[in-house]
Amino acid sequence: MLFPTTIVGSYPQPEWLIDRAKLAGRFPPRVRARELWRLQEPYLAQAQDDATLLAIRAQEAAGLDIVSDGEIRRESYSNRFATALEGVDLDNPGTALDRSGHPNPVPRIVGKIRRKHAVEVDDLKFLKRNTTRLTKITVPGPFTMLQQAQNDFYASEEEAAMDYAEAVNAEIRDLFAAGADVVQIDEPYMQARPEKARQYGLAALNRALDGVQGTTCVHICFGYAAIIHERPSGYSFLPELAGCRCKQVSIETAQSHLDTKVLEQLGGKQVLVGCIDLSDMSVETAEAVAERVRKALRHIAPEQVILAPDCGMKYLPREVAQGKLQSMVQAARILRQEHGVPQ
Repeated sequence: MLFPTTIVGSYPQPEWLIDRAKLAGRFPPRVRARELWRLQEPYLAQAQDDATLLAIRAQEAAGLDIVSDGEIRRESYSNRFATALEGVDLDNPGTALDRSGHPNPVPRIVGKIRRKHAVEVDDLKFLKRNTTRLTKITVPGPFTMLQQAQNDFYASEEEAAMDYAEAVNAEIRDLFAAGADVVQIDEPYMQARPEKARQYGLAALNRALDGVQGTTCVHICFGYAAIIHERPSGYSFLPELAGCRCKQVSIETAQSHLDTKVLEQLGGKQVLVGCIDLSDMSVETAEAVAERVRKALRHIAPEQVILAPDCGMKYLPREVAQGKLQSMVQAARILRQEHGVPQ
């Protein structure tokens, strides 16, 4: 299919499930933040299943070709996986600077990082049971997880990143074995800390993808629009992903007004062209979305383009998120018509 549509990862969680005011009033949690949930066990898991089903149906109703579980069971994109690993002390968390420069409680590394068990496989199985669309699921990247931790064990950051990569690699293999169509690795901190990303981040990312069979994507962005308000005009780390083993790269262009010429440097990879502005609570017209994608089409082939929001939609009101996804699907139809694809 030409110009397929998808979501980056998260879809807004309902107010009856999570306290959205508390969620928006803090930095994305790196340690567990169970106080955000409005229900506790034994009711929470069932409520999360119900909300996940609503998120799946909403994506289908919008017309997306590739759907996710909406990350409904997560307090943030990264903390559910990062805190499930062996080698971290969660009772005595550490501190690390967020990409905004503010200190944030984080997992404290006190031993060798290992994956004790699969973390997201059951989430994927639930997704597959409840949709006939292509499926994707996201995992936090090894570089980003290390930047969101306090290292009190490893002699070097490189060594720690490689053990995080081993854990991610095992998870990705299990997700593909369970039937995932796309697995996405979220690596926003490669943009935030490009020098370290060049030093060892790309090597760790490739280790996480070593031997993986299946469609893999790397998402790199400037942070949630609800948290990070200033957007640079270009990426500090992006052409380097031409050397990554992933098949797709997910970027933002709508909020940053990115000069899409940089896409020529990605070595022919497929690109999730972020074409939905998550800082604007108005719903774009389909034509406005299509025009953002046309800017990318000046530099990469139509076959390389996948339409997606700039980033996760977690912080948007649900009605706004839904309207934006519908506009994106309509934009894909406009682009297919322009390229002679029968509707």
